[in-house]
This record gives sequence, structure tokens and C-alpha cells, in this order.
Amino acid sequence: MSNPAYSLRQLTYFVAVAEAGTLAGASATLHVSASALSLALDELERSLGAQLTVRRRAHGIRLTPAGQETLRRARRLLREAGELADAAAGDPGEVAGTVRVGCYTTLAPGLLPAAIGRFVAHHPRARVEFVEGSQDLLVRGLLEGELDVAVLYDHRLDPALELIPVSANTPHLVLPRGHRLLRGTAAVALADLAGEPMVLLDLPPSSEHALGVCLAAGLSPRVRYRTANAETARALVGQGLGFTVLAQADPEAGRREEVVAVAIAEEPAPLPIVLAWSAQVAPTATARAFAAAVRA
Repeated sequence: MSNPAYSLRQLTYFVAVAEAGTLAGASATLHVSASALSLALDELERSLGAQLTVRRRAHGIRLTPAGQETLRRARRLLREAGELADAAAGDPGEVAGTVRVGCYTTLAPGLLPAAIGRFVAHHPRARVEFVEGSQDLLVRGLLEGELDVAVLYDHRLDPALELIPVSANTPHLVLPRGHRLLRGTAAVALADLAGEPMVLLDLPPSSEHALGVCLAAGLSPRVRYRTANAETARALVGQGLGFTVLAQADPEAGRREEVVAVAIAEEPAPLPIVLAWSAQVAPTATARAFAAAVRA
């Protein structure tokens, strides 16, 4: 096997330039001159035999298709190099290095802190960097190599992802306390809410899933308010401004005295939660260890 003609330094500079979008931006981040960065990019392109960037004065850096694929692989190589260095400094077989984790926003409070706690307790020399966001954002991060692993709902995910089941959340209804349908009942039929306004958690895939649950129950909801924050949705319901449908492990999460979480009589199917990573790249040892902490 021949030795690669490129260096980790060149890959580091390339990733920084790609993420900053300009030589000047990467120069400020790395404290390296723009001319040195430009030279490193030229050397990397010669080594790989491919044009990775289009550099236009006053218009920044644009990646070519080859550059986009190289960026994904370069991020991966640099993380593995860091993991190798960390592991070499510790005991043989010890998990070390940094794992970059994504978590769907509404799943994060119930899953992420406990998983990180278990992970760092078992692997004290490893580190976790995490980001919360919409599913579209996190899937893009996985496919572009920005994230190692993500916790997502298994709802219309990209087939380029490898999925491992974790658990499932059953959708429930949130109504203002004192609502007419709450008198002595353990569950409420969505069909009985016909004509009442809905507060929609507008954060895909929660939004389309909640609407699908309503439609399957024979309710065509009239959405009055939209919010990307589950707590805001509950607060709006508490003001008597509508009902909402949420899918979280603990129906009492974000407990508010002015709202009541109640089961849905139509018994919608649970929404599966999965661990996901790019099927094109095997997860690092650190990522696999974090996945085990999530599943625990």
C-alpha cells in the first residue's frame, strides 16, 4: 500500500476553508496566512488529482462535487486521527476521542443528558460535542460528515442512513385544564375536537406526524398557531388557544398546571426512535460506544 501524498495539515486547512467559505475566514480561525492556506489547497488538489474548489476573488470559495465528497471524507479522517492520538496516550483498548452527536430537539431533554452521563462515566477520556435541531438539519450533518451519530425519529429518513432501534414514543394529546372533554375520562377521541383550533409543533417530522395522526382519526385540524418549541405549544394550549398533539416519552414533561396530557382514544401507533449514521462510513469506536450508552 502506497503512502498518501497529502497530509493531515492539508486536510485540516481544506476543511477550515470549506466551513468558513473564504480564505480570510479560515485564516482568522486557524491563525494561518491566507497565502499559506491557498498553497495548501493547491498541494492537496495536486496530490488528489482533482479540483476541489472554485476560488473567485470577492466571492469566496465554492466546492466542486469532488470537493464536497472530499470534505465528508476529510472530516472523518481528521476525527479518526484525533481518536488515534487520544487512544495512544491511554490504556490499550480504551475509548477516547471526540464523538459529534446530533439529537432531534424534542428528544434531547429526555435522552441526551442521561446518555452523555453514562458515556462519560464509562469512558472518561472521551468527549461529546452535541447539537440539537430539526431532523433535516441533522440528516444533512450525518451525510456531510459533520456528525458521527444522531438520535432521530424513524420517519421518512434518507435511505443512505444506517439505523438502529432505540425505543418509541406514543403521541398524546395536550388540552387546557378544565376542557369539556376531560370530565372523568382516561382518553379523548381526536374526532371529538372537530371545530376546535390546533397548536402545531412545527418542527419536522413532528408537524407532519401530528397532522397525520389527526387525519387518521378522522379529524381535519384547523391550525391556528405554529411554533417550533414544545414548551411554547404547551403554553399556548394553557391559554385556551387550542389543543396540541405531542410525541414525547414523558407526557408530563414541561409540567404546567394549566394543561393536561391525556391519551388519545384512537390509539395512534408509537413513533420509533433510532440511532442513525451514514451507511457509507463505518462509525468510529467512540461513536459505537456512545450508541451503546444511548441504547442502555
